[in-house]
Amino acid sequence: MNTTSEVLPVREKIGYSLGDLAANLIFQTLVTFLAFFYTDVYRIPAATAATIIFVVGLLGAFVFTPVVGILADRTRSRWGKFRPWILWTAIPFGVLSLLAFSTPELGERGKVTYALVTYTLLMLVYAANNLPYAALSGVLTGNMAQRNSLSSYRFVAVMIAQFVIQVLLLPLVLILGDGDRVQGFHNAMMLFAVVGTVFFLITFFTTRERVVPTAEQGSSIGQDLRDLARNRPWLVMLALTVLVFVTLALKGGMYVYYFQYYLSEPALAAFLDGIGFNRAIAGLNAALTGVGLTEFRWPQDAPTSAFSLFNAGGIVFMIVGIGFSRRLADRFGKRDVFGGALLVSTLFMLAFYLYPPDAIGLVFASQILHGFFYGITIPLLWAMIADVADYSEWRNNRRATAIIFSAMLCGLKVGLSVGGALVAGILAHYGYDAALQAQSPATVGGIRLAISLYCSLPFLAGVALLFLYEINKPLETRIERELAARRAGQPA
Repeated sequence: MNTTSEVLPVREKIGYSLGDLAANLIFQTLVTFLAFFYTDVYRIPAATAATIIFVVGLLGAFVFTPVVGILADRTRSRWGKFRPWILWTAIPFGVLSLLAFSTPELGERGKVTYALVTYTLLMLVYAANNLPYAALSGVLTGNMAQRNSLSSYRFVAVMIAQFVIQVLLLPLVLILGDGDRVQGFHNAMMLFAVVGTVFFLITFFTTRERVVPTAEQGSSIGQDLRDLARNRPWLVMLALTVLVFVTLALKGGMYVYYFQYYLSEPALAAFLDGIGFNRAIAGLNAALTGVGLTEFRWPQDAPTSAFSLFNAGGIVFMIVGIGFSRRLADRFGKRDVFGGALLVSTLFMLAFYLYPPDAIGLVFASQILHGFFYGITIPLLWAMIADVADYSEWRNNRRATAIIFSAMLCGLKVGLSVGGALVAGILAHYGYDAALQAQSPATVGGIRLAISLYCSLPFLAGVALLFLYEINKPLETRIERELAARRAGQPA
């Protein structure tokens, strides 16, 4: 393998990270708002929406992802192996993102068919874009320090996209649609589609593949699969990945209903006024109009404003938690820090069940504390998967990094599909009716259970699974030392 110690220019790091920002504008929208869009905007029955999200998600995990991985590994072009896929999918990604969130009047059966076809095509193009994009980071440079730096730029881009979607999307929908959510979603997605397409093209033109692999070490696909089947840490991490993303999709998709139908609107309005949020928006608008600019049209309804602020608090404190992650893991080991932080973050999710509709301050405090402790786990999940690749090489004298990571991506998609389908499925089970201004007590109770108990169960199962994960701090150190000696041709 041809590796290089060349320092990546900042321009290339930014250019690469813009690709993840573009992808996450759509990915975060799907995770957080797809069920809401289908049920409340496009008016598809909740049970039908659950089926679409679940079936297409599994198709993406078990068909689209492995097929694209096989094809991308065998791509040969003057631009390299992975960059061409970003170029080829840039425009289709933008077009399908817009189509998937459009609302043509086609009748009940036609709507379901339209949603199924557009979501399936979007998932196909997403796989064709995202897998090669992820692989590209491994061939821009062979220098590990530069790869770590590149990952930092990429993570910042992901958090920006998450902030835009979870904090600003609903306000943008109301603003761009002038109160009409249907038109607002269409206009917002058109904006994201254009920005995303441009960012993908920037990624293509600003990056260069420098690491050219030679023939792989001698092992067949069958041998790699047998190694995986005997790799208990890999099995644990696969199950853990599924469980984590089930919860992320479930709570991400259900919070909007919690604010809309469970929390007291007068209490939300009083909370926003009491913390000075409304005064801050008024002051901002006064400053804008004072210099001749148009005022910032923040939505007036309290649930939308509070929901956006709620997400903002969680994201900010996730970033704070991430800042503590590396130092804690260096001292105590990834496994123990991940399990402890995941358990504490789950306790703050469970607390939501105890809060009455007017306990807005407690709701926000729990979200902030949950975000902080969950933030500690965010970088550790993928670092632990990399440790599993080292563990496999240490045990089998064969490295199968790609197949380990691609399998984990399948687990991620399965988790998101199950969690997204659970949002619509739970709503259907408890009798949710999007046409009603106020839901029945049974429906509201189901929403309350979903964002507390049901969201907590996968996290708690993940904590229990970690007792079977044998790569603790001492074994981490041993694997690193012995692999280094083995690669240097010395006795371990």
